[in-house]
Amino acid sequence: MALIDRLKKQELEEIKSKEAPFPVVEDNSDKMYQVTLKLQEKLVKHTEKKELNSVDIREKLQDFLQEILEEDNIFLTHLEKEETINAAYNDITGYGPITGLIKDDAITEVMINGPYDVYIEKEGKLEKTKVRFKDTSQLMKVIEKIVAPIGRRIDESSPMVDARLPDGSRINAIIPPLALDGPILTIRKFAKDPYTDKDLIDMGTMNVELMEFLKAAVKARLNILVSGGTGSGKTTTLNVISSFIPDDERIVSIEDAAELQLHQEHVVRLESRPPNIEGKGEIVIRDLVRNALRMRPDRIIVGEVRSGEALDMLQAMNTGHDGSITTGHANSPRDMLARLETMVLMAGMDLPLKAIREQIASAIDIIVHQSRLKDGTRKVVSVMEVQGMEEDIITLQEIFKIHIEGKDTRGRLKTSLRSTGIKPKVLQDIKDAGIFLDESIFS
Repeated sequence: MALIDRLKKQELEEIKSKEAPFPVVEDNSDKMYQVTLKLQEKLVKHTEKKELNSVDIREKLQDFLQEILEEDNIFLTHLEKEETINAAYNDITGYGPITGLIKDDAITEVMINGPYDVYIEKEGKLEKTKVRFKDTSQLMKVIEKIVAPIGRRIDESSPMVDARLPDGSRINAIIPPLALDGPILTIRKFAKDPYTDKDLIDMGTMNVELMEFLKAAVKARLNILVSGGTGSGKTTTLNVISSFIPDDERIVSIEDAAELQLHQEHVVRLESRPPNIEGKGEIVIRDLVRNALRMRPDRIIVGEVRSGEALDMLQAMNTGHDGSITTGHANSPRDMLARLETMVLMAGMDLPLKAIREQIASAIDIIVHQSRLKDGTRKVVSVMEVQGMEEDIITLQEIFKIHIEGKDTRGRLKTSLRSTGIKPKVLQDIKDAGIFLDESIFS
């Protein structure tokens, strides 16, 4: 609470010293906010020993509102009463002013830059909304409400946090002193119903031919790496690819913040843990990968490799845990291989570069590279097969490639993902696994 009070005081001083970020309008907003706080206090006291459903909560809020208005001799219009009840309801059961944005399925990202600036991403485009928090204190309460249930914390000693909402949506929060203009909250939303292969085809992320190839590759236990930039849709693609894993296999998923929505019956989910207030107890992805090897997994799925865990992942792929899938940040498939080399070196092993490349070449079979195009759409732009080593260089062969063919009437890029006409070497592995794949898709 000391941090919240300090932020609030700092905010008031800034507003006094310069022009307010929003014009001051004489209205009932302050009264409504105070009434909202009183409503919440009354409801909390009333529900200390009771559990209420959403209908009961709304009814109680209406009763308490009438009591407060009469006691304090406050007049609110019918619309203002509704807004006050909705604000109190959202604060109690949801996430304050942004509850509606989180519930809106058309919005894919919510970006809060301090209490007064709230942006959203819709259809790949950024928009500023009219939604705003009353002050820094209200925004901090929402952040704490998000991170507390999953055992995370955010304060001056730990001013950054990664978390998730119950539906798997990814959360990042950063507060002063690191964030200079107030608390920053970024929410990357996940669909309530996970995207399926049909959804990705309908959205144009990939085509039927590529989907059939990936389905066969997963069933044949090939190791797949999904690469791409931030916000390119790697996790969504990883989720869809993972859905092709047969139900009779034991899957261990490892993530920083659990996001994958796997529907197979035998899934073990592991999540990393940050250090506690004393700086102890941290469990990183690498620890979990090593532990997963002792859990008799058929498949290991790592949400993202970004450090020394890359070495453990490659060794797992090379020692009987084939069929593993992971993602990584990179600008191209070739860049992804260079990043893997760097990440292996980060593990602290003094390995020669050629040995690292041999590990990569023998471990990774397919690289699916995804990108967010200039029009905001997310598409697979290239699929590469790792064919092996030629002297000191890892050889890649492109199997599918995107072609940009101009723009449509809405200004969206017209693209087509087509085979390069080269049949991959892994076709033999797919055949050996007894899986039929129509080779005409490579024509």
